Amino acid sequence: MRIVIWLVRLILAVVVIVVVALGVVYALSARRINKTYDVQPASLSISTDETSVARGQHIATVRGCMDCHGAGAGGAIFMDAAPVFARISASNLTSGKGGIGSSYSDADWVRSIRHGIGPDQKSLLFMPSAEFAIMSEQDLADLIAYLKSLPAKDSDLPPNSVGPIARILTLAGQFPLLPAEEVDHKAAIPGGTPTGVSLEHGEYLAITCTGCHGTGLSGGPIPGSFASDPVPANLTPDPATGLGNWSETDFYKAMREGQTPEGKTLDPFMPWQSITSKMTDEELSSLWLYLQSLPAQPKGGR
Repeated sequence: MRIVIWLVRLILAVVVIVVVALGVVYALSARRINKTYDVQPASLSISTDETSVARGQHIATVRGCMDCHGAGAGGAIFMDAAPVFARISASNLTSGKGGIGSSYSDADWVRSIRHGIGPDQKSLLFMPSAEFAIMSEQDLADLIAYLKSLPAKDSDLPPNSVGPIARILTLAGQFPLLPAEEVDHKAAIPGGTPTGVSLEHGEYLAITCTGCHGTGLSGGPIPGSFASDPVPANLTPDPATGLGNWSETDFYKAMREGQTPEGKTLDPFMPWQSITSKMTDEELSSLWLYLQSLPAQPKGGR
């Protein structure tokens, strides 16, 4: 009988500890989620001529906007692992029902894309603004011009919810939930867009790869991902686990056709069909040049 009483007390103690711990996690994470940012973005000259809109469409494609926001940028559920982890929808960017296009000012577009902050002054969720913060003034203006030109699409997306595991990982710095925390809001918008086949141009494009492959582009499991998720490849010139034995022709074929030199088909998680196959020869050559300039690292260092 005494053992049963002690077991009951132990179970109750564990329950209390778990409840208190979860309360602390929710309180600390809620403080960060609800934090407001007073950011007044720099004004842009946004032209709506056909050339600017067409250029903006290309930028939206190679920067992966539609991979998250869905066909026609009408919104899509990006992550659906509620209630334990999170359910996050990428917004409907059009002016249709449920979309933000009709209510967003030019300043709202800049603040959301470049700073990761919504009109309510709170951080957006899981928006890769750190990748867009380095975007040049002209590219950002043309991207916004294209987004403003999109045909209206109606959507009825479920509300976002952030569960306990995602909150714990966020507090531990292992899940990029709050993009506003990762951006230097005082940094000026870069002036010129790199052009031609160059390392600078390749580095400018490669920032889009860092979200999956890591800042060092050596791949490995994405922080906060599930064990069943694909593991991003090593893009450094390491001969054992990376691209050290690839030629530029091999790289082109993988990026355009999804086929590796070993005859393997790239996992669909790698958006070669929607992103890299749409890059120009100049962009792919620049990207290859930059990747080959990286220090060789074993896979997994990210």
